[in-house]
Order: sequence, then C-alpha cells, then structure tokens
Amino acid sequence: MTPAAAQTVRGACPHDCPDTCALRVTVEGGRVVRVAGDPDHPPTHGALCTKVSRYAERTYHPERVLTPLVRVGRKGEGRFEPLGWDAALDAIAARLRAIAARDPQAVLPYSYAGTMGLVQGEGMAARFFHRLGASRLDRTICSSAGGDALAATYGAKVGMHVEFFAESRLILIWGSNPITSSVHFWNFAQQAKRAGARLVCIDPRRTETAEKCHQHIALLPGTDGALALGLMHELVVHDAIDHDYVARHVHGWPALRERALQWPPESAAATCGISVDEVRGLAREYAQARPAAIRLNYGMQRVRGGGNAVRLVALLPCLTGAWRHRAGGLLLSSSGWFAGARRDAWLQRPDLLETVYGPAGQGRGPRTVNMSTIGDDLLREASPAFGPRIEAVVVYNSNPVAVAPDSAKVARGFAREDLYTVVLEHFLTDTADHADIVLPATTQLEHWDAHTAYGHTYALLNEPAIAPLGQALSNAEIFRRLAARMGYTEPCFADSDEAMARGAFEPARVDAAALQAQGWARLEIPEAPFADGGFPTPDGRARADAPGLGLPDHVPNYESVQSAPELAARYPLAMISPPARHFLNSSFVNVASLRAAEREPLLEIHARDAAVRGLRSGEVVRVFNDRGEYRCKAVVSDRARPGVVNGLGIWWRKLGLAGTNVNELTHQRLTDLGRAPAFYDCLVEVAAVAPPVNAVAAAGAAA
Repeated sequence: MTPAAAQTVRGACPHDCPDTCALRVTVEGGRVVRVAGDPDHPPTHGALCTKVSRYAERTYHPERVLTPLVRVGRKGEGRFEPLGWDAALDAIAARLRAIAARDPQAVLPYSYAGTMGLVQGEGMAARFFHRLGASRLDRTICSSAGGDALAATYGAKVGMHVEFFAESRLILIWGSNPITSSVHFWNFAQQAKRAGARLVCIDPRRTETAEKCHQHIALLPGTDGALALGLMHELVVHDAIDHDYVARHVHGWPALRERALQWPPESAAATCGISVDEVRGLAREYAQARPAAIRLNYGMQRVRGGGNAVRLVALLPCLTGAWRHRAGGLLLSSSGWFAGARRDAWLQRPDLLETVYGPAGQGRGPRTVNMSTIGDDLLREASPAFGPRIEAVVVYNSNPVAVAPDSAKVARGFAREDLYTVVLEHFLTDTADHADIVLPATTQLEHWDAHTAYGHTYALLNEPAIAPLGQALSNAEIFRRLAARMGYTEPCFADSDEAMARGAFEPARVDAAALQAQGWARLEIPEAPFADGGFPTPDGRARADAPGLGLPDHVPNYESVQSAPELAARYPLAMISPPARHFLNSSFVNVASLRAAEREPLLEIHARDAAVRGLRSGEVVRVFNDRGEYRCKAVVSDRARPGVVNGLGIWWRKLGLAGTNVNELTHQRLTDLGRAPAFYDCLVEVAAVAPPVNAVAAAGAAA
C-alpha cells in the first residue's frame, strides 16, 4: 500500500507570546510529524522558538489527559478514575444549577492565556458564563498594569510595527529578554545591529539578551520610572526636546517638564543602583540617535509602581519626536490595533447577562473577582462587600495553583472540600490535581481558532491538523455541550468552532480571502502611525497628564530598603522571578526535552551575596520570607546583580524540590494601575539547607 502523501496545514501559535507565529504543520498518515514557522509570514519568517517547534511532543505526550476524570482521592493528591462524558457533563450541570439557584455569582470562571485564541479562549466560554450569570473574572495576572498605563498615555495599547526595528539606529530593550520571550523581534534587532545600530538592555538580570547587547544597565527592580525621569531631566537641560512635536502632540508637557527637573542624574542613579554616567550616557545616546526605538516589555511593570513607570517610558519617544520615523517610537503591545477588527460582542455575547440581571444600564450585574487575589478570595466568607462565598470554580487555559501569587494561600483555597472545581486541561497540573472533575481538552493542532497578536499587526487563522486524540474535545465544544445540559437554548450555543473562527473578524478590517488563502492577513495601519500625532485619545495627543491620574512619577516598591527598612533588615535580597528559557508561564514544564534542558528549579545569586551566606553553586538552598519557603538549587552567577536574586519560574509545584515553587514567596498586593500582581516586588533571604540530623551524627562519628 502506498503511504498517504504528506499534508501541510496552516495554523497559529496559541501561546502567551507577542510573536503569535504563523505555523505550517506537516501531517503524515493522520499524525503530526513537524511543526514549523511559516516562511511567508513577515514576523515569523519561517522560524519558531524551541518550545513551539516541539509542539507535537506536547500533543502526543504520554501523560496527556484523554478521557474525563473524576477525583477519588483527597484534593491535591491527583488520584482520579475515568468517567464517561455524559456522566461528567450531567454531574457538572447539576452542581452548577444548584449553586446558580442560590446565587450564580458563587460560580467563578478562572482562565487566562493558555491559549490566546478568540474561540478556544473567551469565545464560547464567555457566552456560557454570561448566560449563567457567573462572577466576572478580572484577568490581570500578566499585563494589565502596563496595558492600562499605555492606554492612559496613548489612548490604546498601540505601538510601532515590529518589522521596522530592523531600521532603527538605537534600540532600548527595556524589561525584556527577547531571546527567550520574543525571538522574532530579536531577529529584527539583530538585523539593526548588523547595520550598525546600538543595542542597550535595561534589566536587573544579565539575561541572554543583555549579554548580546552593546550595554547592559542593571537597575534595581522597580526603579524604571526613576530612570525614565532621569533621562527626561537630561533631555530638558541639554535642550534635546523636539519642541514642535511636543507642542502639537503631547498634553501636559509643562508640568511633566517641572517634574523631570526634580530628577537629576545623581538622584536617578542613586534610586536605580547604577552609575551617574550610565544615566547621562543613555540620555545622550537616546537624544542623538535617529531613529531610536524602545522595545518595552511586561517584566518591568510587575511592581507596585509599574503603571507609572510604563507611562514615563512611553512618553520618552514623544519628547524626542522619535515617532516621526517608522523605525522610531515604542512597542509594548499592538493589541489595541485589533480593537475594531475583532467581533468581540458577537464572540462573547455579553448581552446574555440580561437573561439573569435584566437590561443593561440598570446598574445590576455580577461582581468582579480579581484573578491575582484568588488566594484570598477562595478563603473569604460571604459578606456584603464581597458577596457570596465562591462555591465553584471552572478553570480553563490556566494553572492558578502554580502561577498565581502567594501560592500557599491559593493551594489552601483550592483544597477546600466544599469548593466544586472543574478543570479543562491537557495534563494533570497542580490545579488539576485539586479538581473534582477534569475534562480533556484539545491542543492547537486539533481544533479551529482565530488569533490576533500583541507584538505585530497580523490576524491569523488556525485550522485543525489532526482529529482530537482520545476523547478530547475543544474548549468551545465542552462549553457548548455543557450549555445544552444546563438547558440554554439560545441559537449562539449552536455556532460551530469553524463558524466562530471564520466569523471572528470584521470583514472591512481583515481580508477574509487572504486569511483563507495563507492563514494570515495584515491590518492596514500607517507605517509611522504617529508621525503627525493622531494618537487614539480624544484630542489625538499623547497624555503626560492623564485624566484621573495626574502626572506619572516614580512609585517605590512595597518591599525595598527604602520603603520597608524593617522588613529589609530581615529579608535583604530583592527577588525577581523571570521565566526559565524553555518554559512559558507554567506551560511546557512537563515536556521531557524542555524540562531536561532546564534540569531543575534554580536561583541565581551574585558571588558577593553568596559569599556572605557561605553558599556555593549546585547546593540546595532555602529561599524564604514571611509568606513561605522555596527550595531550589543555587547558581552563583553574574546574571544576578548584587542585592537581587533571580528565581527562575514557573515550575509546577509538584515538580519542584519540596512541593512548592517561586510563587510561595510572592504577595497579592496590587500595582498602582491595572489591579495587577507585583510579582517582582518581593524581599527574601537565602540560606543553605541544613543537613539532616542523621547526616550530622554520621559526620561526627566518622570524625
């Protein structure tokens, strides 16, 4: 028999990454044999990161959940038995109906960016929870501080085209490690470097990216706003302001100018823990380079003052007129460009809330629960301020027990015996181990979806390359079947995954023929979108003095020597928790080849800090504060600057050295804007793990 010819299927990477790559999936005999980047898609240009190039390994993983499961052990043990789909859906519907009869707000969806798809993310799921009247989830865990700050400054989450970084003469890579998190931007930065551009990395950690830049400025965590103000000071005193651009296109400049003058380089350097020459030199280079571009990323906004810091950095290209050039300006997120291109109301149907709460505009509706405070919220009792106690959580596209801050509280909340938990998953994650029922979900290779991006301006379509494995169903199909079990008869619950994917975009904004033919379509956006102002604010000007917010300023961390000296006396090391190179949040942690590359949970510590504590590379250490303790291997390295340790994440707790991960140490206090978590605003101490008592006795006997 002649083997079936290989097929190539067009797809899109679903993961929480700005690059949103276009994929070409090769299928032979009904099995995926290769996942590659689309060479014709300009941002992807045929390349994939290490993680997604091994996506087939994840889809065919031997530990993949391929049948519904019901818990038979204690919560957290991960002991389950198979259950049929009918029995699983009947049980879930019965429980949700009973809770909703008392108060539908006692049901909480919990999801994030396990997939960024418009269909398998918050498409059919949103329809279901709107019809139920469940609590809303404030999805803040990654980017909302920076996103709200960007919207306050520019009017929306918009920026320059990623391709044009290749033409920049100076690129500030600020709070980003693109070799790990945005390899396609890094390709454009490398093109610019080969053409003579200068690359400067601003990051507390000496990342893989910092090592390949011309300069690394290792500022203290949470001091980015102070650095931006120091740069502004130098732009003012050396008259490097584009006065024409500022006068016509920046609102509130006179007041911001006065604030900047309060931040001479000496003050900025002292706050940031860097040299005065670094502040002055960077300001001089930024003023003189034409065009200069900033690739800002979300690492720097995960502190108390993260929103203010993003506002300040976002104003820098306005002050120098860098926006006049297509290779000048700033990119943090491009997602705002898609605002009029996505059919959000049709996809998510918020009008279905009226079934439970009456017509919109009457001031009634479900409460909102912040996903970043889920540890506290699962442990709250009912109250007038909070509303009903959370009785059920439906988790999809997320692993909160591993990724949410203050994870000891999160684990305690999910361990409540009276909490009914349903998890849609590919694997038995830390969160799935706490579920009452686990439902097997498809991967990106097995379902339809539509995608936007936050690092470029192309819409994408994902076609299924293979049939679902085992009994797996797409997220949308699971919620579609659950809606039927709940008795919901609205026609929107009959929309197929393919119909939703093909109908996800406004035809006037996204070329449906191009999307069908090549799997992607470019939005029509000017090459230099703000060359003559035209920001998406009411008056078209960028805002230094944003309504309701006033001027941005440096906001110190919750936990630092300056703001909490007594705490710092006990826990003198600042800790950040950037992602390990081969993981993406908690995804891919259980892929054998990627976990082998990371080996084990690591803490990078500078030689000076290690020497004071008598620590050596390779030894197991305790990292601790008042919230908990985390055990990992120490790596004495100049990747860590003095006074700062880097706890690489995010390992599943059960794959850690002692059943915890780095989020055992983070807190649930929120950022200045965006109600987001301050993961990198965290003080700790590090100590060697004392040898067991029997080892001490044995050593004494041997002596």
